[in-house]
Amino acid sequence: MVYMKRFLTGALAVACAGGVLGGAGQQQQPTFRGGRDAVRVFVTVTDKDGRLVTNLTQNHFEIRDDGKPQPITAFDNSPQPIRLIVMLDVSGSMAGNLPLLRNAAAQLFPRLGPDDVAKVGAFGREVTISSEFTRDAAALNAALPNDIEPDAPTPLWRGIDQAMSAFGASEDDRRKVILVLSDGKDSGATGPLSFSKSKRPASQAEVIDRATRDEVMIYGVGMRSRGQRSPGIPPGGLQAALLADMPDPGLARVAEEAGGGYVEIRPGQPLGLAFADIVQELHSQYLIAYAPPKRDGKAHDISVKVNQGGLKPRARKNYIAPKD
Repeated sequence: MVYMKRFLTGALAVACAGGVLGGAGQQQQPTFRGGRDAVRVFVTVTDKDGRLVTNLTQNHFEIRDDGKPQPITAFDNSPQPIRLIVMLDVSGSMAGNLPLLRNAAAQLFPRLGPDDVAKVGAFGREVTISSEFTRDAAALNAALPNDIEPDAPTPLWRGIDQAMSAFGASEDDRRKVILVLSDGKDSGATGPLSFSKSKRPASQAEVIDRATRDEVMIYGVGMRSRGQRSPGIPPGGLQAALLADMPDPGLARVAEEAGGGYVEIRPGQPLGLAFADIVQELHSQYLIAYAPPKRDGKAHDISVKVNQGGLKPRARKNYIAPKD
């Protein structure tokens, strides 16, 4: 299966596009609380060049539930606050990327909105996540990894699964978002199998199912490995070596299903700008809500259309209906 890779545009291009972001100096709007009586869908709209479009109205959108059009009960295009968990790959192959990783994350934190909060996590030999949500850039920078263990594995799906647990059972209605940076493929279960919450293995399918159930938006950033290479490559091994340096293709699929986006950093492209673009996108989305037509506790498909030519909406694919 070929996964569409989403290349996010720079923050300067977004600012030039005008629209809602032009009012960034206005007071932050209160969070929309949907509860059990509304399905919340956050929609990113881009033009044919991949630039964010932020000046549409409710009349531009059509939303369908299992293929049937639904009346829109709430619409908001002002920035909605987020709870963000940044999960950083600290497997052995990321050793050469550690300075880039730290610098990019440091550029991200000052871009959080006045009502946004964040945690910092890492996955390698262990999965670690900072204990408190905060928007204090100094505290978030202090939580960034300082070193990477050689030969540490890449528990990608377990790291995302534990990040979803780190949101806890809070009544905080801010949108839940995970931003994942990785350069490798999930290493699967390593060492003796354990059924403790901190060691339980997870699969790509389980991550997608849980993101749907818990209404977590996932963004992925993939990059090439920059770790130490073996001086010799056996005959016929060049293609395998190149593929080994590529990020897990499943990360793009997870991000797509969870309503986020995926970008792959090419050599020479700034990682910090990619992080900044994701925060910019999160603050430029449309919130659309509608009443669930069925309250059966089952999964239902969501599709969003824009009736203006050349524009492309992106949103989560499904949700779990409430059950009375």
